[in-house]
Amino acid sequence: MDMKKVLAALLPALTIVFAVALATPTMAQGEPPRAAPTGAPAQSAPLAAPPGVAQNDGAVAPTAGGYSIVTMFLHADPLVKTVMAVLLLASLWSWSIIINKALALSSLRRRATKFEKIFWSGQSLDELFAQFASRNDHPLAAVFVSGVREWRRGFEHGAPRESAVAGIKDRVDKAMSVTISRETDAIEGNIGFLATVANTAPFVGLFGTVWGIMNSFAAIAARHDTTLSVVAPGIAEALFATAMGLLAAIPAAIFYNRYVGEIGRYTNRLDAFADELSAILSRQLDEKAR
Repeated sequence: MDMKKVLAALLPALTIVFAVALATPTMAQGEPPRAAPTGAPAQSAPLAAPPGVAQNDGAVAPTAGGYSIVTMFLHADPLVKTVMAVLLLASLWSWSIIINKALALSSLRRRATKFEKIFWSGQSLDELFAQFASRNDHPLAAVFVSGVREWRRGFEHGAPRESAVAGIKDRVDKAMSVTISRETDAIEGNIGFLATVANTAPFVGLFGTVWGIMNSFAAIAARHDTTLSVVAPGIAEALFATAMGLLAAIPAAIFYNRYVGEIGRYTNRLDAFADELSAILSRQLDEKAR
């Protein structure tokens, strides 16, 4: 094809394109399209809150009366109040036992150490018996007095026969064993209450929890509403009852295990002293038997 014919065919098309380009304003000139809005940009108005929901402008609405412990207790169900009161009394009584038992065990250890120093100071058994017979105010002294008293009864009619020595030794051991059992029972007094609180308080608190949740569901069913104002009070009561149960149970469990260990060690101390005293008395019986 000849070049002149090609140019002649393209010339009309180029002319049309050039004319359209001159008639249409370009983006490089900085002019916006004629169809675009030229006024100030529209401002979006804030959306209104849905019906039934208070609008607080981003701030958290304060609750009526707050959720303090006293408020929750006063507005709780009567049964939940009873559960909380029982758990509070159990906690207070447990702490009184914990404090008294700590003071008592400390005093027992101090008196036992003092008595052992006097016992091993070299005094005779008769002197020690005369000194502690009227004031055996702690278990170690009580064990000593009971053992020596039974031993002295074997000499009421003079030196015992050799055939009666075994019986006297057995009675001395039994007297000290009975004294240790009696003194141990006195030391363990009220310890069982701590075990009871530790085992039952969580379940009592769980009962209050279940009852509070039941109240929440009952409020939802009665009002046909699931907002926090309806559900939160019952749930708060339930969780507070659980917290009260744990508050009573945890210290009781901790100090019960601690005191059981300390009483066990003190009982072993009494047993060891009784064995030592029994050996001393047995030796003197063998020496004085005829």
